Amino acid sequence: MAYNIEIISIERKEELTEQYASQVLYEVKSEIYGCCIKLLSGSRQVKESWEESFYSASQSIRSHGRIYALEDKAVEENRVYYDPLSRSCFIFNMDYYGWIKSLALSMAGDILEDNHSIYSVHGACLDLRGRGVCILGGSGAGKTTHTYGLLRRPETRAVSDDWFFARIFGEDILAFGSEKNFYIRADLADIWKEYSEMVEGAAFDQKGRAVVDLRWVVGKGRILPLTTLQTVIILKRDPSQSETVREMEPSQALGILEENDYFNPHLLVKNDFKRRLRSRFFRQLLASSRVYEVNTRGTPEESQRAIGELLG
Repeated sequence: MAYNIEIISIERKEELTEQYASQVLYEVKSEIYGCCIKLLSGSRQVKESWEESFYSASQSIRSHGRIYALEDKAVEENRVYYDPLSRSCFIFNMDYYGWIKSLALSMAGDILEDNHSIYSVHGACLDLRGRGVCILGGSGAGKTTHTYGLLRRPETRAVSDDWFFARIFGEDILAFGSEKNFYIRADLADIWKEYSEMVEGAAFDQKGRAVVDLRWVVGKGRILPLTTLQTVIILKRDPSQSETVREMEPSQALGILEENDYFNPHLLVKNDFKRRLRSRFFRQLLASSRVYEVNTRGTPEESQRAIGELLG
């Protein structure tokens, strides 16, 4: 992760708000799973990307949290300050819009896990004929590749490709999407040719990422608002390990998640209270699901075949 988050006081938040007020040309309120998160920025490009990512919220609704995307040459690149009391996040000189989007989702998660027992999962969520599957893993493990690989199957529907919210209902874990569109890499069509037309029509940023409407390819009927999670797949890439797929015990999988910060590098607040909340949720998710570890050391086709076999 190329940025660090510094927790600041509400007094420091007030100072920054006043100092950079003249830079705010655009104010956009968006709805992120019931939270009104407000973007404040002087960048038209950031504003337009934000509007492509999230559903709009009424301007008459008071915001639950605020994201300031700012520029200041006196501040280092990719600097993030966060005041958890007012839920205000200041992002300076961010060279990658995807991080701004992720921090907005993380802010909504910070609010929801504290007040509503709703939890963030930095991972993909799919539905296979009513059976929810989430795909987790660190950077480079193949999460995006295999999410879109599974979406080539007609029985697969998308809830989220990168981040979703989940809550416990009795013995079930319900997963909900919150983004209007999806975020793809420029090399997606190099791996799966089925996405060539979508990639050709996308406008990519300097990092080779673009916000696209996946409905162009899979159709409106294959985007779902929610599913019931039944399977968890944890991806890793380890050339030294010959085993491709192994079923895991919940406690073993929880240990991997805790060691890797739940595979979420965008968490705004990390303290003992938050860790207890998050581990309690993931413990229940893993206990109510079948959990597999998949080693993606082979080609994408080989790994996709292994994932397809374990999902039936």
